[in-house]
Formats: sequence, structure tokens, C-alpha cells
Amino acid sequence: MKQLSVLILESNPGFAEDVKSAIAAREGLKVCGVTGDGSEGLELIKSQNPAVIVLDLLLKNLDGFNIMEAVKKEGRRVEFIVIGNFSDDKIINRAISLGARYYLMKPVDAEVVADRVAEAGGEELLTVRESVERRRAGSLDERISGIFISIGIPPHIKGYSYLREGIKMAVADPHVINNVTKGLYPVIGEKFGTTASKVERAIRHAIEVAWNRGRVDAVNAIFGARVYIGTEKPTNSEFIALVADKLMLENMV
Repeated sequence: MKQLSVLILESNPGFAEDVKSAIAAREGLKVCGVTGDGSEGLELIKSQNPAVIVLDLLLKNLDGFNIMEAVKKEGRRVEFIVIGNFSDDKIINRAISLGARYYLMKPVDAEVVADRVAEAGGEELLTVRESVERRRAGSLDERISGIFISIGIPPHIKGYSYLREGIKMAVADPHVINNVTKGLYPVIGEKFGTTASKVERAIRHAIEVAWNRGRVDAVNAIFGARVYIGTEKPTNSEFIALVADKLMLENMV
């Protein structure tokens, strides 16, 4: 079976070893290098040509942003799994704009990092048919993430992932929106190992975050009409339905 090379650029040696072990245990993945030095990391990128890079933003000599900018300038095709200590929106958005597939907040479990690496590099390990389906799903994920960033829902809060999953479910089956309490929330909760009530609260919080940041104009721009004014905000089901409907109209599915 083809193996994908993964480079680990992490400042904490102990955590780097944990991530290395977690990735090495996954079928189809191999670790081609580990370092906490950004300058050494750039050299490893050139010599090893990794498919996925686990990237700590705080590295010796050259930080994670410098690494991403250099890779982007060279036109290399690399999937970045960025790990940081910061929840600041500007930092997260900068990482995403430079090509981060995922932004993970420390502390994070090494197995979670390995999961994201497998997801980011998984397309190379799929059959042609599976690959087409994965790209289709990936483009939907990217569009949803773009909408969230535009209206001010930060990736590090739990409601972000729950909302994205709910929207994908509504795109696949629009009728699910008619039964969010007994249908949508429990399914999301099961997938993420939590309860339906916690899913509901986290989604509501994510929507409130966007409205508290005063992004109503951005919301109305996304939906192509003046849908909400001032402090007025949609319910969870209304928001999910609006985004799902927009994506379906854009022929994302």
C-alpha cells in the first residue's frame, strides 16, 4: 500500500514523539522527519517533500507562519495541520488563509492530531471513485468553513464543528431540519461523543458569537438579502436551513 510522508515540526519534544508514534501506527502514513527548529524544518520540506506537515506555530529560528509562507511561495502542494496556543481570530484566520487544513488548539491529544493527518492525506490513499467523493465532500467542508469565517464563528469553539456537521446533514437530507431535537442533535452528539443538549447549546453559542461580534452585515451579504437586522438572530434550525439552502442553490451537491 502506498505510504504518505508526514513531517512533524513541533517545539515540544515530548509531544512531538507522542504525535510521531500516533501517526506511525496508522496504516498508509509514515513520519519522514521531526524537528522543533523552523530552519531545519524548511530543509526537511525540500529534501523529504512531505504530503502533510504537522506545524507548531512557535518554532525555533523560524516560526510556523514563515514556514507556510515559504511553502506557498514555492508552490508546493502540502496539507498543513496547524497547532497553536492562540485562540485569537486574526491568528487563526491567518493560518487558514495560508493553507491550514485544520487549526488545533493546545493542549490537544496526539491521537486527534493523527486523525486530522489521516483525513488531510487520506485522498491520496483512496480509489478513484472514493477520491471523487472525498473531493466533493471536501469542497463542501471548505465552503461551510468559509461562510463561518466570514460571519465570525471561530474554529476553536465546539459549536463550529457541530454546526458544520448539522449543515452537511441538512444538505444531504433537507427534511432533517424539521426534527432537529430528536433527529439532528442526537446524531451529531453520537458522532462527537457528547449529548444532544450539549450540541444544541454549543450551536446556539456559536451563532450568538457571530451576532455579538456585529457581523450581521456579513451574514446578510452571505445570504444575498437583508435577512436579519440589529440584534435579531436566527434559531439553530433557521441558521442551518439557510446555509444548507444556499449551498444547494450553489450546486455544491
